[in-house]
Amino acid sequence: MSIYLNTSKPLENYKNLYRSKYFVDKSLLIEKLSEVIETSDKYVCVTRPRRFGKSSAINMIGAYYSKAVDSKEIFNKLNISKSDTYEKHLNKYNVIGINFNKIPDKNKSYEGYIDLIQSALIDDIKSMYPNLEFKSYFTISDMLFSTKDKFIFIFDEWDYIFTNNLFIENQNNFLEFLRNLLKDQSYVALVYMTGVLPIKKYSSGSALNMFDEFTFLKDRTFDEYFGFTEDEVKMLCNKNKNISFKELESWYNGYLTAKGVKVYNPRSVVKALQNNYCESYWTNTGAMDEVAEYLKYNTLEIRDDVIEMVSGEEIDIIIDEEFRAGQGVPRTKEEIYSAMIVLGFLSYYDGYLKIPNKELMKEFEKALRDKSFGYVSEIIENSKRMLKATVNGDTKTVEEILHDIHNSEIPILQYNDENSLSCVLTLAYLSARDTYRVEREEKTGKGYADFAFHPRRKNDIAFIVELKKNETPEIAISQIRKKEYVEKFRKENEGKKILAVAICYDSKEKEHNCKIEEI
Repeated sequence: MSIYLNTSKPLENYKNLYRSKYFVDKSLLIEKLSEVIETSDKYVCVTRPRRFGKSSAINMIGAYYSKAVDSKEIFNKLNISKSDTYEKHLNKYNVIGINFNKIPDKNKSYEGYIDLIQSALIDDIKSMYPNLEFKSYFTISDMLFSTKDKFIFIFDEWDYIFTNNLFIENQNNFLEFLRNLLKDQSYVALVYMTGVLPIKKYSSGSALNMFDEFTFLKDRTFDEYFGFTEDEVKMLCNKNKNISFKELESWYNGYLTAKGVKVYNPRSVVKALQNNYCESYWTNTGAMDEVAEYLKYNTLEIRDDVIEMVSGEEIDIIIDEEFRAGQGVPRTKEEIYSAMIVLGFLSYYDGYLKIPNKELMKEFEKALRDKSFGYVSEIIENSKRMLKATVNGDTKTVEEILHDIHNSEIPILQYNDENSLSCVLTLAYLSARDTYRVEREEKTGKGYADFAFHPRRKNDIAFIVELKKNETPEIAISQIRKKEYVEKFRKENEGKKILAVAICYDSKEKEHNCKIEEI
């Protein structure tokens, strides 16, 4: 746990960030915070998923406002220096910073946790004000009031005990601790609090009802300062030269702010640029296990939605309430989706829910392999056999696998609508995504191929899949040839084998027919 009063730590951390190759200037966030200093709007809580730059903002804010340092040298070079209030607030405040993310080694109780925070704060206050006499019965609030000074409070991971399900019986006590420290206190100039989960709403008299909340779903004030915008990602690509914006976009785009601004999670973008390679960097920060756990609570009701989203579709659903700190385990479909939006696993905008990008798609694919998903996990397990049968021209096995999937107990795979056959194919070929770049409705030749499988490895065979309902495989193969779907593949796979795969479903006979030809 990091607890400090007027130290150089935020500035040192921010200098390290500033010196990094892929630094992005988000300093105008400070201008908006300065507008509310010593006003009734001075309580600000910004919540975002992990990896969206919350801690970087914490260091920047501390470095700017703290009177313990002279940070003009760095901020003179940033956008905030153009603000009218730049010098008015620069290094003018006592700053109390707390990162709530550590439990004491010896006493792992709530009492030990809160005592660590209180003791550190009391020691810092006494050290900073050695000439003041503090009575033994003084609370921290009494001590701060007696200094006659103004303080800016900066709290990181305020929701740590909630996201980790710690001290459940004492969570209300923690909220009361924050309330007593902050609410209606004359020494408070500004409180900037951040974490993943919004504050729980108990009632109109909620402990922390003085805060204005700016959440992933509803923030129209600070939205562009958390996550990289599209223009910022393009700027970073120009610095790198090895990875195209298009590639980064396909992997990490997909989040939209409440105003509809596209944002990317900074950590994955920076990691990809540093490594000159796009892949899923999500697992390095954990938490995807939470998705599998949430899905298990309500497997049958949301399974079809997840299958559709893995197939690239959006789900039409209204999510009104945000999952909040202290709410407990999400159980209903809406609660589960709300939690997954707040945690950054799903993207939600204008009533539509989706898996935001390729990075998260790969994590969902892993989650669906869990045996708790029953027949879905079996289908995915068999998807290796589907890929092998396709590249070997084994049409009989392809037809058998599709027949088995169609006869599963999963309603969405019964071909009730136009997307169902595509969902079947997505699951049937899911393991192919490990070694192929799989594109749906890809523009190629004179039309759009239903599924295009671009090999990542030099010895794998490229193929195109055309789906038809109540048509013959010959017609599907003819369409692949006539519309020259393979032309794009020929440029990528010069001199190599390319397969045309026709998969057709006869709704009267309830049979699948497959034809595979080399083109």
